[in-house]
Amino acid sequence: MPETLPKGLTLRGLEVFETLARTGSVAETAERLGLSAPAVSQQLRNLSLTLGVELVDHSRRPMVLTPAGRLFLERAETALQALRAGQRGLAMLDLADLSALSLGVIEDFENEVTPQLATDLAEAMTQCAFRLVTGASHALHAQIARRELDIAICAAGSPSPAGSLTHPLIDDPYILAVPKGTDVAGGLAALRSLTFLRRDPDQVMGQQIERYLAATGLSLPNRFEMDSNQSISALVAGGTGWTITTPLSLLRAGRFAGGIDAHPLPGQPMSRRIVLYATTDWSGPIPAQIAARARDLIEDRFASPGRERMPWLTESFRVLRAIDADPATS
Repeated sequence: MPETLPKGLTLRGLEVFETLARTGSVAETAERLGLSAPAVSQQLRNLSLTLGVELVDHSRRPMVLTPAGRLFLERAETALQALRAGQRGLAMLDLADLSALSLGVIEDFENEVTPQLATDLAEAMTQCAFRLVTGASHALHAQIARRELDIAICAAGSPSPAGSLTHPLIDDPYILAVPKGTDVAGGLAALRSLTFLRRDPDQVMGQQIERYLAATGLSLPNRFEMDSNQSISALVAGGTGWTITTPLSLLRAGRFAGGIDAHPLPGQPMSRRIVLYATTDWSGPIPAQIAARARDLIEDRFASPGRERMPWLTESFRVLRAIDADPATS
């Protein structure tokens, strides 16, 4: 006989708890979910009473989760993700009447997300001329702006491409990647004996990293500049240098991953946001359906494994839902 859920454990309570974990604010949680602040507080009280533990430290501002709350959040998010996936599966990707679609996807997803997404779309678009391209985010931005693509999955730009609508997918925080065993207790200054491996400045990542370095006042020689994630990973793993990267990029390191240690980036946290851009001609439900499927794939292939490998990313490396606000890109 299936085990029954505790009385008082509700879907709304889980949604309130999940949203509060992201926002740290009762008021913002209420605004996002269309509830009153007292209703949010009551849902949290009911959930804590049902579970018999305190989930939130109310003395902190913004509010933070207790150890028990962090543990329960993982379970709650898994349950909510399964429910959302099941709900979407009933009506998702209703694209049978679509005649043409041009989709661009960043190279970060080439091995783990794009093949399955392309397969899903091909199965759903039985009468459609489907064009798929992969490339760097700045190139996809330009193609969206020129209407050469209908939809693009890429890093958010500042500003967004002209004439586009935005669907957030995941925040991808910047992290430090160093050769395995490197002591980083002294911060970036302690890495001067290693070469800094720069990203191509045309890339969104390269531009954001250069802004970070300028803000820290750290001047680094420009010896290596690359647009190849695998080449950078190989050089870090081989002990040649260090770099600033993101979990999405690091998780693509493949056979080089074992030679790389990851650490939080010193100073002010910084992230890039991966989004789905759709031209304004595509303002209907199709972009949202594709974004929903992309989120599920990103969670399964990147976010969940990334948080398991780097548990200090639990709060920052998370799939976003449609209610999440547009990003600051620095």
